[in-house]
Amino acid sequence: MHLLDWIMVSAYFVLMVAIGFWSHSRVSTVSDFFTAGGKMPWWLAGISHHMSGYSAVLFVAYAGVAYTDGITVYFWGMASIGIGVGIGSWLFAARWNRLRSKLGVSSPLEYLAKRYNVPTQQALAWSGSLLKIFDIAAKWFAVATILNVFAGVDYTWGIIITGSITLIYCTVGGLWADALTDFGQFVIQAIAAIVMLWVVLAKLGGISGLWTMWGKLPAAHLNPTTAKFTTVVLLVYVLVKTLEYNGGMWNLAQRYMAAPNTQEAKRGARLSSVLYLLWPLVMMFPMFAAPLLIPGIKNPNNAYAIMTTTFLPPGLIGLVLAGIFSHTMAMVSSDANAISAVITRDMMPVLWKKAKNFTNSQGLLAARLTTVVFVVLTMIVATQAPKLGGVLTIVVQWVAALMGPISVPLLLGLLPWFRRSGSRAALVSWAGGLLAYALAYYGFNASLAVTVSLPILVSLALYIGLGAVLPERNAVTDEIIDTIDQADDEVPNKPKEGSAIPA
Repeated sequence: MHLLDWIMVSAYFVLMVAIGFWSHSRVSTVSDFFTAGGKMPWWLAGISHHMSGYSAVLFVAYAGVAYTDGITVYFWGMASIGIGVGIGSWLFAARWNRLRSKLGVSSPLEYLAKRYNVPTQQALAWSGSLLKIFDIAAKWFAVATILNVFAGVDYTWGIIITGSITLIYCTVGGLWADALTDFGQFVIQAIAAIVMLWVVLAKLGGISGLWTMWGKLPAAHLNPTTAKFTTVVLLVYVLVKTLEYNGGMWNLAQRYMAAPNTQEAKRGARLSSVLYLLWPLVMMFPMFAAPLLIPGIKNPNNAYAIMTTTFLPPGLIGLVLAGIFSHTMAMVSSDANAISAVITRDMMPVLWKKAKNFTNSQGLLAARLTTVVFVVLTMIVATQAPKLGGVLTIVVQWVAALMGPISVPLLLGLLPWFRRSGSRAALVSWAGGLLAYALAYYGFNASLAVTVSLPILVSLALYIGLGAVLPERNAVTDEIIDTIDQADDEVPNKPKEGSAIPA
């Protein structure tokens, strides 16, 4: 890359660190660190929710699918999220917000100890944290791939550079730093995406390329589904993403919790939904056009990076690279904050009784230390990503398939229709979903459709079925569900410190 490109990328890193240190002044309690004190405006919560939902995988693995298969990647990869978040704006956003404002919850898994029991909470916490290690490792490797193609930087050094910068600002500033850097990253990424779109349209003959390009692509590239990414995969993805992006990915639940009230939480979710439906079309258009502009490349995953380094002048290459960085850093920093919340609020007090009596300063120190340990661990695992099957295998076949069994008891446990499903239903559905995945993926080498759909369908059937056949309804569960179901908090509530969940 040219010196101007390195200046652009360096300026981006400096800006992110500066925002992190500025946010430090807004963090004085554990609630500030994990839920922004319930003071995050809806537009910031919505943009942060959107930016925290995808990473450089879009510009690597998804770009590779766009190169070989066309628009199918938009439908199962992005539109499914937009639909799922839209459903969540009606079904889940307000309930997550009430957990914070009415029950003093700071971690997405904190309520599970009373909704079910501690063993259920711990099973979901440990399995979800382990899965996130591999998920984030795939994101680090994806952005390292981009940096390697752009500038020839060694994969390990690419992981170390991006991981270290992210670690600094998310550890110092907590959720406020995550959200504010998300906004800055959104602006940078938007400029970069528009620049890339403009250059690609120029190569296609002007603005008319928006509609004339499609007739030049292979006919199969215009199909929403393919032999691999079937209609079943698409429909299951809508179900998976509805759960995953409304709390199954714990960091995204925090965006709903951080809003001042339920109306703000809903508005933020709707904004994120619209962005997922529309904005990826702008970013992915160059990916769809890649077979016409750079035909015959050996590794389709490098298509976007090759177009950038081939078609853009010095300076703009660095801008696009910064835009790609922004997605991964946004997602990983928010994930790290959520995992830190789960570890310090849910796991550590069970393992170490003194953690229950942490002062604010001790709680903040524990939160920052766990963030450091978690991010460093993901960076170590990222160096082994090729041996684990590559980015697409981890993100699509591991995370998408395993997120369902973890999300079902977490999300459905918020809803009044499933109050009869207790700890037995939660644990059996979780274990049954994981077993179904193991049998499909490792036992029978099943197709992608079966691998992704079977775990979540098994979990749903077990959770709902056991709740109906062997109900475990009790007064504590009813009180929690009734509290977060009441629509009487449309004005800001003062966040409570600590957990006020009924004993």
